[in-house]
Amino acid sequence: MTSVLIKKTDIEQFLQLSDHIPVVDVRTPSEYLAGHIPGAVNIPLFEDHERALVGTSYKKEGRRKAILKGLELSGPKMHLKLMAAMKTSAENRLLVHCWRGGMRSEAMAWLFSLAGIETYILEGGYKAYRNHVLSVLSEKKKVIVLGGMTGSSKTHILRHLATLGEQVIDLEGLANHKGSAFGALGQPPQPTSEHFSNLLAVEWSGLDRSRRVWLEDESRNIGTVFMPDQFFSHIKNSPAIILLMSVRDRLPRLIAEYSLYPQEQLKESVLRISKRLGGDNTKAAIEAVETKDFAKAIEITLSYYDKAYMYGIRQKRSGQVIEIETDTDDISRNASTLLEAAGKIKIR
Repeated sequence: MTSVLIKKTDIEQFLQLSDHIPVVDVRTPSEYLAGHIPGAVNIPLFEDHERALVGTSYKKEGRRKAILKGLELSGPKMHLKLMAAMKTSAENRLLVHCWRGGMRSEAMAWLFSLAGIETYILEGGYKAYRNHVLSVLSEKKKVIVLGGMTGSSKTHILRHLATLGEQVIDLEGLANHKGSAFGALGQPPQPTSEHFSNLLAVEWSGLDRSRRVWLEDESRNIGTVFMPDQFFSHIKNSPAIILLMSVRDRLPRLIAEYSLYPQEQLKESVLRISKRLGGDNTKAAIEAVETKDFAKAIEITLSYYDKAYMYGIRQKRSGQVIEIETDTDDISRNASTLLEAAGKIKIR
């Protein structure tokens, strides 16, 4: 009876089924935190220390002893795992995976089947999913990159473009970071690079290939998150529209945004780029923060970021670049200007 309730499926069908059937990740909590299928629920067969003990037993005493050790550790808690699965299931169905689709997922599928839960095991496990993610992110699409110096309101413009029906992926939103030394302020913890790519693959695969998609110009890393090489090449090699805005026009929004944060956090952010600012500029910026002269502090840091950004644009970008000057911080007007420029770009 139970074998009828346990089925195996490949990654393509697994992801299709995940639209209406919950996904259960039976790997350890640390494996799950390092990266998981977005939306998956973690019901681990073993805790981290338990898996380590089973692995040691396998190496020293062989497969049978390892299985007995696994049963010894997990057996007393099996009813809790089954209860969690029953609460998670939808119409008595679950999708289950471990790292390679082996013993852990098979053991948990058997357990779930005892309660009459129809369980689909992902062949190849999370490893197959990761291969799928990297394949998805290597797919070329009609990308236009929005660039501009720090404080040019690029994220706000992209969000406005999305309200106008444009396809947009907010890379900094996915990374929980605004991209500069100050980018972590007010943000939740960043995902791992692995999980960032998982989240990004969901967005990338959902795009209409026949239409353009806007990305913000980023370096290979956003805070502590690194983009996969396959995806970063889309940013580097695609046409870019660079919005050029004076410091005067950028200051009001930057002051409004960053003056709200505690002084100590602002000073810590300045110190992160102290080597690039130089000793005198670092000291002056910190003093400006302490006296709440935020305009001066921002102008000092922008002097570094502006030079670095423009150098990077001219040295590292290999795709077409269009520079547009604007004398306003008005989001709607700048978005309209960008759309006009984008209409003249031919994307293969």
